[in-house]
Parts: sequence; structure tokens; C-alpha cells
Amino acid sequence: MFTPQGPTLRELTVQALSSTERGYDLLAPKFDLTPFRTPDSVLDGVADTLGLLGPFRAGLDICCGTGAGVDVLREVCVERVTGVDFSAGMLATARSSVLPKELAAGAGSGGDRTGGPVVDFVRADARALPFGAAFDVAVSFGAFGHFLPSERPALFTRVREVLRPGGAFVFPVLAPPRVGSGLYWTLWGFDAVMRARNAVWRPPFVMYYRTFRLADVVDELTRTGFEVDLVALDGLGRLPDGSPRGRVVVARRP
Repeated sequence: MFTPQGPTLRELTVQALSSTERGYDLLAPKFDLTPFRTPDSVLDGVADTLGLLGPFRAGLDICCGTGAGVDVLREVCVERVTGVDFSAGMLATARSSVLPKELAAGAGSGGDRTGGPVVDFVRADARALPFGAAFDVAVSFGAFGHFLPSERPALFTRVREVLRPGGAFVFPVLAPPRVGSGLYWTLWGFDAVMRARNAVWRPPFVMYYRTFRLADVVDELTRTGFEVDLVALDGLGRLPDGSPRGRVVVARRP
């Protein structure tokens, strides 16, 4: 839920009528006070999975936002952690919250050298990651709704290219809400409003909650050349049919 310290209705309206990039620039200072931030329970579940897979030399947080995933990677990477996002505002917030305060102003060209891996941030579009095969693990949290289904194969291909052989692309996928539930109608309504908005207003703001189906994603990753495993997010509990409420996708580059 939104808190009194979070964005106002007017601020959210201005954000929604901006481009995706500009909208996040505006929202960045208050992003962590919104329900859009990935819940700690999901971050912790992915961190547990990474702990079993690691340690890793270098990690990449794709669409890092305010840096929650960077914090997860710092616990499992020994040399370097890089956060990449196309929003300058989100990167500025990430630098000030993730890096030690005394290093925040110069973190863009340096990093956290107070112990643990070096941390740096790069402004770039995830569809054109400016790296070679330099990472052993890549993560992403809550960002896939910003990519149209037609864009995902190219995105997954680029992620595969920045991983070293044997590297893993790791991210959570939550089970869809029960049809007819309050959350189901909330997400359905949000997507419908965004489609209507993008049909009549430019520039577009791309964010859809109901386009990232696990079966489709696993198929796309496999066709891209990944070997895919699924790990239950047991901390989120189970649905009435016994299936997990969330899974961690572990896609390895052979």
C-alpha cells in the first residue's frame, strides 16, 4: 500500500503521463515507499537460492532501480557487482542508498571499497547491455513488465551474451492471482488502463503486469539457449492446490 510519505496522486499522475524513463526519474526519490518495490520476502527467497548456487565472482542487476537487487548480489559476489538501469533518477537513488554515504557522490566512476565486492552503476538500456561476457550471475526484480512480449527474446539473448559460460540468469516469478480475486481485477484493470493510455498518449509508458507468463518465459529462455530450472520460493507459502506462490527461475548459459 502507499504510505503518507509516498508519492501523491498528482505525482503519480504526472509520472503515468510521462515516458517510462522520465516517469521513473520522477518517482525515484519515493519509489521505495510504494508497493512497486519488490517485497523483502521475495528478495530474501532469491538470496537463499543464490546462496546455494554461489559464490560468484561478478554479478549484474538488470534494471536495478533503487538497488535492492544490488544488495542481494553483494552477499554472494566476491569481486564486483554492477547495477544497470536506464533511469538516471533511479541510479542516483541507488548510489545514495547502496554505497556508503561518504562514497555516494563519486560512486559512478568508482565503487564500494570498504569490504566485499566493488559496486558500480551504469546507465544503459537492458536491451543493449554495454558489456561483454563479464558476469557469472545476473538478476532482475520486478522489471519484466517494462518489456513487450515481442522484445523478450532479444532481451534474453543479450543477457546470455553478458554471462560467462556456466553463468546463471536468476529472477523470481510469482504465481498469477486467482481468477476473480481482488488482485486479479486490480492487475487486469491496471493493464487495461495502460493500454488505453498508450493508445492515445505519447510518449508511451510501458508497464504491464499480466504479460509475463512462466510457461512462455521458460520456453523463450530455452529457445535462447539457456538451460532452465525452477526453484520454489517456499517462504511465500503454497496455493490451495499445493503449488508454490512463487518460483525462482535459474537459467544457465551452458
